[in-house]
Formats: sequence, structure tokens, C-alpha cells
Amino acid sequence: MQFVILCQDKPDGLGLRMATRPAHMDYLKLHDAHILGAGPFLDAADRMCGSMLMVEFETQAQAEAFAAGDPYAQAGLFASTEIRRWRWGIKPPKA
Repeated sequence: MQFVILCQDKPDGLGLRMATRPAHMDYLKLHDAHILGAGPFLDAADRMCGSMLMVEFETQAQAEAFAAGDPYAQAGLFASTEIRRWRWGIKPPKA
């Protein structure tokens, strides 16, 4: 199953995001087989202020565990996290 994980940073979270970013990137590399795409949301000044990850797991519980294990989440960066089941509709990645 495919899921989208939408995360909004807490206000003034950029410092925490930058301090935690190396561990976050290592975590994503560790779980590369499950990641379909990912990237940060940007504010009006082009500063990172949230995250969107498109992932594939067998169950919602696995997607939730992945999101909870992210160093950003464990550091308390996010004001909110939403995990929604999703499927490619247009321009799926080429196999």
C-alpha cells in the first residue's frame, strides 16, 4: 500500500530541523526501499518548514511506525503529522 506522510514543523523549528537533518537523511537512506519520493515544504522565504514523504508499506501500522521512528519526529520537530493512504494516479514512476 502507498501512503503520504504530511508533517508540519512547529513554529521556529528550523534550528531543530537543521540540527537533526543528518540523522533524518541517514534514516531515509536506511529505509530507501520503502520511499517513493520525499522532500521538504518551504515557507515564503524558502526555509524548510515541513515534510512530505510518499512511502510504500504493507500496512498502515508499518507506515505509522516508520513516521514515528524518523529522527525529526523523535526530536519533537513536528506540530502535526498526518498519514493518508494514497495511490499513483498520474505519472507513476517508471519501474
